[in-house]
Amino acid sequence: MRPLTTLAAIALLLGTGACAATYDATHLGVPIALADARTPAPSGGTPFAITKHPVYVMWGLMSASEPDLDDLLSGQLGPGAGLTQVKIHTRMKWYDFLITVCSAGFLSPRSVTFEGVIVPSSGAGH
Repeated sequence: MRPLTTLAAIALLLGTGACAATYDATHLGVPIALADARTPAPSGGTPFAITKHPVYVMWGLMSASEPDLDDLLSGQLGPGAGLTQVKIHTRMKWYDFLITVCSAGFLSPRSVTFEGVIVPSSGAGH
């Protein structure tokens, strides 16, 4: 009975850190504000929604691909522009689940959607 308890504890420890992603937008060089229910969306901005599909391997212990916010927004942000109402949705769609089951968890894809509003510069620096 002791080996079963040890295996369960190891699986629990591995599962707590698996498939975790950190998104750091501080290096983008533009002002960014996360979504807030109390703040209305700006009327002069351009909404965007981009979905990427990161893949985790070895039961979520390592990342094979991660969505990079720099690459996603590099062509859309002009000088002085900013992002507001930013939301990040991570989910496992049915085909992500199917790949995970068929590979016995070795491959574990996710669907990550970045949503927000691109706000043009206010013209204060002109």
